[in-house]
Amino acid sequence: MPYKLSATLKGHSSDVRAVASPTANLVLSASRDTTAIVWNRNAPGSSFQATSCRAGSRYVNAVAYLLSRDQGFLVAGGQDSIITVFSLAAPKSEPDYSLIGHTDNVCTLNTGSDGTIISGSWDKTARVWKDFKCIYIFEGHSQAVWAVLVLEPGKYLTASADKTIKLWHEHKEIRTYNGHNDAVRGLALVSDVGFASCSNDSEIRVWTIEGDLVYSLSGHTSFIYSLSVLPTGEIVSAGEDRTVRVWRDGECSQTIVHPAISVWTVSTMPNGDIVSGTSDGIVRVFSESEERWASEVDLKQYEESVSSQALNKEQVGDLKQSDIKGPDALLQPGFKDGQVLIVREGSSVDAYQWSSSAGQWMKAGQVVDAVGSTRKQLYQGKEYDYVFDVDVQAGVPPLKLPYNASENPFQAAQRFLHANDLPDTYIDEVVKFIEKNTSAVSLGATNDYVDPYTAGASRYRGAGTAAGVGNQGTFVDPFTGASRYSGNAAGSPHSTGRAQESFVDPFTGSSRYSGVVSQAPILNPVLPLPTPLLFKQANVPAMRNKTYQLNDGLMMEISTSATAVSQQEMNVVDQAFDHLTYALGASSYPGHVPVAHEHVEVIMQIIDRWPSSQRFPVLDLARLLIAICPSAYKGPGQALGFLNALLDAAEWSEPWRAQLPKSRETNTLLALRGVANAIQVSESDASIPDWIQPIFERLLQVPYQLFTKGHRVVLATIAFNLSCIFLKTKPNDVVQDLQLRLITEVISEEDSDGETIYRIFAALGNMIHALQKHGVPIDVSQKQVFQAFVSTSMTKVSEERVKNLGSEILQLLA
Repeated sequence: MPYKLSATLKGHSSDVRAVASPTANLVLSASRDTTAIVWNRNAPGSSFQATSCRAGSRYVNAVAYLLSRDQGFLVAGGQDSIITVFSLAAPKSEPDYSLIGHTDNVCTLNTGSDGTIISGSWDKTARVWKDFKCIYIFEGHSQAVWAVLVLEPGKYLTASADKTIKLWHEHKEIRTYNGHNDAVRGLALVSDVGFASCSNDSEIRVWTIEGDLVYSLSGHTSFIYSLSVLPTGEIVSAGEDRTVRVWRDGECSQTIVHPAISVWTVSTMPNGDIVSGTSDGIVRVFSESEERWASEVDLKQYEESVSSQALNKEQVGDLKQSDIKGPDALLQPGFKDGQVLIVREGSSVDAYQWSSSAGQWMKAGQVVDAVGSTRKQLYQGKEYDYVFDVDVQAGVPPLKLPYNASENPFQAAQRFLHANDLPDTYIDEVVKFIEKNTSAVSLGATNDYVDPYTAGASRYRGAGTAAGVGNQGTFVDPFTGASRYSGNAAGSPHSTGRAQESFVDPFTGSSRYSGVVSQAPILNPVLPLPTPLLFKQANVPAMRNKTYQLNDGLMMEISTSATAVSQQEMNVVDQAFDHLTYALGASSYPGHVPVAHEHVEVIMQIIDRWPSSQRFPVLDLARLLIAICPSAYKGPGQALGFLNALLDAAEWSEPWRAQLPKSRETNTLLALRGVANAIQVSESDASIPDWIQPIFERLLQVPYQLFTKGHRVVLATIAFNLSCIFLKTKPNDVVQDLQLRLITEVISEEDSDGETIYRIFAALGNMIHALQKHGVPIDVSQKQVFQAFVSTSMTKVSEERVKNLGSEILQLLA
């Protein structure tokens, strides 16, 4: 009997990257939504019940079942490089054990009968764990380790993006298997023969342990990600061509097409059923036992969902015009299961696959021109949705710019610039290039990208020019100024003629923030600079949608439903969004309600009770309200309460460490931007806010070295904004001392980032002007300290703008 759909398990909100099925009634799954799920049922044919485990703070990419001391465990690994272990006796959300050792994404796991765990990582190593302690580290691959396998106690296989497979006995490398032409992605034990491997080269190879190739299997039209073996010995494979394939006697006996872009993973049950995990976030079980098939209604619905998919040309192989047949071709039987036939019917071009079990051609979807390749690409052993060629200069090989659709364009651009020793001043143009070249829709799947910091809800997406920013123009190559993209620099925000530098909000993918620095050398004095810099740009519709999505997710979980926003609260939040949309000029909103302190109070309550990993869109809303609606928090103590709430949301008083969880790093950045936005100067009020002293005291509690580069830029902006107030109002001694302490800490500790140094130079220059204006003498020793720090900072960066501003400050201090 052919395999048909048996069960559909819906519980994940993003790609299912790994599955394991140790029994007929237990399925384990891992997802990019940061969770692993334990699926249990009483007997085959009954419904599965789900228990969710918080397996990581970022994508969870690997899962395995461990039997140790007669107890079952779920083992998971992912992007935060930690392996988490959950007891299945009484599954709970938090892990029973955490295995720490890898330094990059843990992308594969396997377990042995002796209770060992083997893990593979993008850090190019594999590790063997026993009794939840690392006993071996395998270092031998030159790129990421994508697959691991326990052959027997003490004997292991590892497979890598370096195209090789290695055999290890305990801690020693025994043999290397060469043959694949691309990254090796999966391994499976083949009884009485040896093992099987699959690769991005679209080929499955079956090997003996001694290294002989027994046979190879070809049929997939794209990357093959995963392998498993049925109890009867047939190999099962899954790949980027949307299929699971069953191989019998060296031939493909059945092709199971999925209504998703990628089939990431496949596993087999002891009863012969097949389990798959796909990019649509669904776990599916297929059975060749008719008694376990889904209902006729469910089977028909599944077939319709498959046939309604839109396919890129890449998903059906290399497609030539001569490959397209007329409808009559469907009258001829196929040669083998899974054979693809492209048929033109009128204006539509459809893909069909031959089903040997059904004896007919089954529609697999409509073929459309590829907007962007859906085939994943590898760069330095790691998987990316895109790898762009960027021409730096004529006659020089292009640089590689890797990018995943789920990434922040800002972070990808920053990684690219740092990897190639290019100036950070190019960052905005690189981000624009990424957004321009990844604006294509995903065919056959949701168009929502996945947010790595939340439970899988779609992230903010770039939306071109934000309201009030002006035209972006066309895009320019940030290095050659030619062809691929062209663009305009933003207009100058100051009368000094300095160019404006724009920054991309790493959480919305579109918001730009005005910078204080220039990209051209400053030939004339520019100090003092009297206008504060506010982080005001935002994609309000995306921010609003993100808030809705995360709130819906909280409402659906029993454990978090109490933290969800009530309808009454959501009405208040909607009023705030409406007002911001109106204030940014994107819509007239004639009936909008001005934001008042009651709006602020509701927002603070939501921030306080929402989980740390999901509060960032509400923090971003608060950041924007602070900039645009200052009257909403001008009452006695209101600003201090609001800003303290933001810092509390960033867990400011909790212990700090060098590498913060991504959610806390994000929340800290948004909280700091809120503080910067609260420092404003108006014609009617240039007084020093009463909250400055307590907030600055909190800011100075954290060692500067623990802040990220993004945090440091905002800290320098906070100091600069306060210096703008000092130009108009004489500070008291306490506030003046706090400001100088902040400037001193930044200027003495920052050793590489020209952006941060430039802003803190601007803050110091303004302070010197302010003190001179108000007749406050600068102590000789303090002058000498600043002269030394400025001179040293000028040697740390090569940018002329920094050197020019530093020279101007030294003249003021002379």
